[in-house]
Amino acid sequence: MQAHEIDYQIFGEEMQYVEIELDPQEIVIAEAGSFMMMDNNIQMETIFGDGSEQKSGIFGQLLNAGKRVLTGESLFMTAFINQDNAKGKVSFAAPYPGKILPIDLTEFQGKFICQKSSFLCAAKGVSVGIEFSKKLGRGFFGGEGFIMQKIEGDGMAFVHSGGTLAKKELRVGEVLKVDTGCIVGFTKDVDYDIEFIGGIKNSIFGGEGLFYATLRGPGTVYVQSLPFSRLADRIIASAPKAGGNSRGEGSVLGGLGNLLDGDNRF
Repeated sequence: MQAHEIDYQIFGEEMQYVEIELDPQEIVIAEAGSFMMMDNNIQMETIFGDGSEQKSGIFGQLLNAGKRVLTGESLFMTAFINQDNAKGKVSFAAPYPGKILPIDLTEFQGKFICQKSSFLCAAKGVSVGIEFSKKLGRGFFGGEGFIMQKIEGDGMAFVHSGGTLAKKELRVGEVLKVDTGCIVGFTKDVDYDIEFIGGIKNSIFGGEGLFYATLRGPGTVYVQSLPFSRLADRIIASAPKAGGNSRGEGSVLGGLGNLLDGDNRF
């Protein structure tokens, strides 16, 4: 497998986007909906799956695309091709506040495992597939399920994380315990499992869920401070309820707070 060699630059702090520079005939693949802008000499083409099996016949293409459906992604991806003799640029935006993580697969022995829906874009030749868990615990209690994405090849790929990104280097046998939704991804040598928190008080009153992920080294682990599911839960909890009252308006102080902060909706 020989991926296209692409140059890139990441812009922004909290709402980032990645700008990729393509030489003539170079290609970058991306998830539908991540496109931001591109030069006039860049052409867009919809492809089955990630494009890595385009020469394997219709069965191979359908199998490749079907794997993506299992991870919650679309059957199709978008390829951006530089059809000109000069260099061109195309940009892809993060879907919500967080950080874009560049992954050089040659530094990770050709494979990186990440949460589904975190993949943003990659050089043509990089394969985006599924990674099945071999342990039932992950499947039933893993939060994101027992199916994760695997990114394979020898090129550049980009994944997105929510909030602040933490990088942890685990030594042999070293264990890191993480909220299941906070995992962004890890290298292929990291052993991943799910454990029960334990304790009646923790289970009933802890408010942190019943399970956490354990990641055992050696390897590299990336952790996000704000999973999208947590962000969505907070937004839903604060949304106006029936009758037009938002959270915090159930008291005199709640209404007074709206007057002070300029939220004077009628």
